[in-house]
Amino acid sequence: MRTAYLLTFLLVVAANVCAAAPTYPPVTLPNSELRTLESKSTGRKYDLYIRKPADYDKNPTKQYPVLYLLDAQWHFKLLDAVIGGLVYDKWMPDIIVVGITYAGDKPDYEALRAMDYTPSPGPQPGSGDGPKFLKFLKTEVIPFAEKNYRADPTRRILGGHSLGGLFTLYAMLSEPKLFWGYLAGSPAIPWDNDYLVKQEQQYFEHHKDLPVRLFMAAGGAEQLLTPGLNFARTLASRNYTGLHWDGRVVEGERHAGVLPEYYNRGLRFLFTPEP
Repeated sequence: MRTAYLLTFLLVVAANVCAAAPTYPPVTLPNSELRTLESKSTGRKYDLYIRKPADYDKNPTKQYPVLYLLDAQWHFKLLDAVIGGLVYDKWMPDIIVVGITYAGDKPDYEALRAMDYTPSPGPQPGSGDGPKFLKFLKTEVIPFAEKNYRADPTRRILGGHSLGGLFTLYAMLSEPKLFWGYLAGSPAIPWDNDYLVKQEQQYFEHHKDLPVRLFMAAGGAEQLLTPGLNFARTLASRNYTGLHWDGRVVEGERHAGVLPEYYNRGLRFLFTPEP
């Protein structure tokens, strides 16, 4: 009988302890907002993670450069930290970030980005919607940002990594004047039997200018390094009028480890005046 009473007592005590366990609020990013768009171009629903500069509300007439960031579900927090450090060290002005990701309950990021960030069909089901996604950026996301935030239309930046880097270069060669700056990290250049290499060749056959600022990077220990270097060498050999570009091999890093230095060096490059 005593054993039964003791067991009951312990269960009551344990229940009270669990019930009294404190709860804590989640950590959130200051000066950030969540907006949602349902795209007519792709038929998909997107979340936009908006980062506003620290002085945004204090300067009601000031316009800011905007980084349109792909894969925001993974990289938005990183960019908030990178930009904060660069602004503190006076390497760049503070900027708006429009991080683009997918809405809904537990979205399959890998499958969705393989649809949107690829310019042509490949092995992944539904891939090849890059043209639709570019239209979404041009006709829906950019107008939304420039209507609802003080976004400078003359200093738009597109940034992505991996398939996002592939899409960034595809967008640059499709509509180079849509963005002022392009950041392409570890771009998946081998996609669809080197689709991007062929696109650049076609562009070169019809254009002698490429008026953009471009930064590319890849990790020194990743498989996409060699295709990236070959693409960069081709660009350099073209002598495009108006192309201002740079790149970096992040020594010792693999595919994901390249991200902090890639975005840090890329943003510094974009905002460094041309010599």
